Amino acid sequence: MARIPGMKTQRNAELGLLAFAMVLVAAYGATVEAARIGEITATFWVPAALLSVLFLGLHAVVRYTAPYADPVIIPAVALINGLGVGFLRRLDIGDALSEKQPIPGIFSGIGGRQLAWTLISLILAAVLLLVVRDHKVVSRYAYTLGLTGIVLVMIPAVLPGSISEVNGAKLWVRIGSFSIQPGEFAKLALVSFFAYYLVRKREVLSLASRRVLGIDLPRGRDLGPVVTVWLLSLLVLVFEKDLGTALLYFGLFVVTLYVATERASWLIIGLLLFFGGVYVAYLLGDTVGGPFANFYDRAEVWLDPFSSANYNREFGSSYQLVQGLLSLGTGGLFGSGPGAGLPRFVPEVQNDFIFAGIGEEIGLFGLSALLVLYLLIVERGLRSALAVRDSFGKLVAGGLSFTLGLQIFVILGGITGLIPLTGQTTPFLSAGGSSLMANWLLIAMLLRISNAARGPAAGGAGGDRAGGGPKKAPAQLHGAMTEVIKP
Repeated sequence: MARIPGMKTQRNAELGLLAFAMVLVAAYGATVEAARIGEITATFWVPAALLSVLFLGLHAVVRYTAPYADPVIIPAVALINGLGVGFLRRLDIGDALSEKQPIPGIFSGIGGRQLAWTLISLILAAVLLLVVRDHKVVSRYAYTLGLTGIVLVMIPAVLPGSISEVNGAKLWVRIGSFSIQPGEFAKLALVSFFAYYLVRKREVLSLASRRVLGIDLPRGRDLGPVVTVWLLSLLVLVFEKDLGTALLYFGLFVVTLYVATERASWLIIGLLLFFGGVYVAYLLGDTVGGPFANFYDRAEVWLDPFSSANYNREFGSSYQLVQGLLSLGTGGLFGSGPGAGLPRFVPEVQNDFIFAGIGEEIGLFGLSALLVLYLLIVERGLRSALAVRDSFGKLVAGGLSFTLGLQIFVILGGITGLIPLTGQTTPFLSAGGSSLMANWLLIAMLLRISNAARGPAAGGAGGDRAGGGPKKAPAQLHGAMTEVIKP
């Protein structure tokens, strides 16, 4: 989109917020070194400086390709990403000191790998912004993306456990030293497919058969899509052995359906179907076992974690959950301070339980601030969904924002004992390339839709902006109307 003279783009505000975020990342690194080493080295600023260069590169791409995009999204994500790199380097330093080894270099260990993954992720985000200049173009490939998403979800389920299973959950594809989590990319493809499908079918799905207790219930013959996605999510739960992934996909579809139709009955039906299916899977795990046994074990650990808190770290015990709870409890309100905790007592603290490890050091107040950053990203995504003119963009932005928010809920719910443990990673914070790349692509798509929402109205993009000029006829999106959801 070409920049309109005299119309503010707020890119300078984004640049200032980015600079402030990187100052905080540098300060975090200095505090970690002071606590762990007893001094601040001359290179404490290097990781923050490298991240600054990477984020400035993405900022430059946004200036060129999406000048009207929301100026808060990138700085908020950059701060979380930077703190994640800083905490992973803190783990590298702690491991070296405990083994009486030299302090690792900037590019070594899990912190160095996370820097490399950040570079790759930002390149992918920039490529998406350069290639996809109009988010509605994605709708042309909706069915291809839907099929791709289903294939990516199912690949780990059909592979042998030696290739796909980690800590009981079959979410990975591992070949030698290379590993990838296909489901992280599947959610992006499925959001686009769900949005396109619901834009075309929302009038039918909005029809009600009868009104019960003030709620308009849908017609029985319209339940097919929900039942289909429900069955697929239960297959994910049973064969990939992960509640979080199943909840993420089914919740994404139901919420997108609610946004498209504005029928609260879909939310109620979705909740009843999902939790009913989960309960049946739990009962079958107790009586039948087999593919249901894994979920039953996780549910039993969740119901009484301290009953099986043995110290052999075997899968099926609650050692990891109990250590995470103790870590959060030790942190208290203000934490022990960056670098002053004992996060390695929590297994897989660099992945699933990074919230518990970092929470011990920054406390409840620090974690609350971190959650506010996530909430800010979700809120800005939803704001873009409300502002964009076309229905496809509304559903994609709303679905992506909800996906990010639900993923955070699933992770926090697991490590705090609110729901059974899941195999989800913390977006932008946990170590790993699949999650980081997929979530930066998610952010790039939100930036593209935000640019369309905040920029000048285009004649063929669904009519004039509210309050200006004569109303134009809605544009066509491959056979589907693209006016606002609620005319």
